Amino acid sequence: MANIPIKNLVYDIIKENESLTDVELSKKLTKEGVLIPEDQFNKLLLDLEILGLVKVSWLTKDTRRIEVIVEKEEIDEIKSQNKEMMKKDYEASFPGNENNS
Repeated sequence: MANIPIKNLVYDIIKENESLTDVELSKKLTKEGVLIPEDQFNKLLLDLEILGLVKVSWLTKDTRRIEVIVEKEEIDEIKSQNKEMMKKDYEASFPGNENNS
């Protein structure tokens, strides 16, 4: 294993899978040769959740679901409409433009 901080490795595994359980994550870490005590594992998940990188929710009493948080770009309708109007106004400002209305 390279000298990657454990938090980054954990996040990369979660990101690669988009969603997995804590048991699956633990198995993948073990496969990578990383053994993390349960208290440190829980702290890592908490840190990643506080940073807004993952969402952890309980599936059952003993199983947690860990999902990567993907930021979606929100489309501002008013900005889009204004941009389109400005584009049309700009194009219409040229003399001899047949699209002048």
